[in-house]
Amino acid sequence: MSIDRETQLHASLSAIPALSGYDGPIERLGGLTNLVFRVGDACVRLPGAGTEEYINRSHEAEAARAAARAGVSPEVIHADPETGIMATRFIEGAATMTPERFRADIGSVRRAGEAFRRLHTSGAQFPFTFELFSMIDDYLRIMSTKDVALPDGYHDVVAEAQTVRAALSRNPVSLVACHCDPLCENFLDTGERIFIVDWEYSGMNDPMWDLGDLSVEAGFDAGQDQVLLDAYSGGSPGATDHARMVIYKAMCDLLWTLWGLIQLANGNPADDFRAYADGRFARCRSLMASAEFSACLRTLQTA
Repeated sequence: MSIDRETQLHASLSAIPALSGYDGPIERLGGLTNLVFRVGDACVRLPGAGTEEYINRSHEAEAARAAARAGVSPEVIHADPETGIMATRFIEGAATMTPERFRADIGSVRRAGEAFRRLHTSGAQFPFTFELFSMIDDYLRIMSTKDVALPDGYHDVVAEAQTVRAALSRNPVSLVACHCDPLCENFLDTGERIFIVDWEYSGMNDPMWDLGDLSVEAGFDAGQDQVLLDAYSGGSPGATDHARMVIYKAMCDLLWTLWGLIQLANGNPADDFRAYADGRFARCRSLMASAEFSACLRTLQTA
C-alpha cells in the first residue's frame, strides 16, 4: 500500500468509532473506482475520485442497511454520507466471485438467484428509483462536460432503444429493491449462501435488471441463464420475465458504456476504460442485433 493510501486510510479510520484505535494488519481488497480494505473484522471503503458526480451516499447507506436487514448484505458498521466512507462486517470464509468462479460452479449461480429473490421479495424500500433512460440522459449530461468521445453510433443506438422503452412500458412491473450493479466481484459466496455488497447504484427497479446484468457480467450461456431464472422464480419463470432479462442484458451495456467513459474522463487508473466502454457498446449492438433479442422484444410487444 502506498504512503498516500495508507495516510488516507488511517485518517479515515480515526473517524470510525469502532476502528479508531485499530493497529493490526490491513489488506487491500478489490474495487474499480473505490479503495477497499480489510481492517480486522471489518471491510472499509473509501470513495473513488469523482464519484460524487453520480453517487448519492445517503441513498447508498440507506440501501446498504436495508439490504443487511433483508439478510443479503453484511452489517453496516459505519456510513458517513458526507465523506462517503463506509465500513461493513467482513464475511469470513467467503470467496469474492469472478466470472470464472460463477461459470465453474453452477451452485453459485443458483445461490445468486436465491439471493436476488430474497432481496426482491424483502419489501425493502430504497430511496432512489433506477430509471434506465433517465440515467442515460444524466450520464450524457455529465459526458457533455468531459473531453472524451462517445463511441461512433452511440446516439443512434439510444434512438433504436426507444422501441425497447415502449415495449417495457407496455408491460410495466412492480418495482422492487434492486442492487442494479451486479458485478461478479460484488458477490461473496460462502458455499451455502451469497452476500451482495456495494450498493452505490441500488434503487427501486425492474427485478429482471439484476438478473440480466449479472448474466452479462459473468458471461453466462443460455443454460446458466435458465438456472439463474429457475432459482430466482422457485420454478418455471414466465415468458415475459425471460424476455425482460434478455433485453436488459443489452440495455445494461448501453448504460455502463457511459459509466466507463466517465471513469476514463476522471482519470481512473484501475482499468483501460476506453477499451471497457468500447467493448460494452460493441456487445450491446451485437445483442440487439441477435435473433433472441428480437424474439424477446416481440414477446413484450405482443403480451
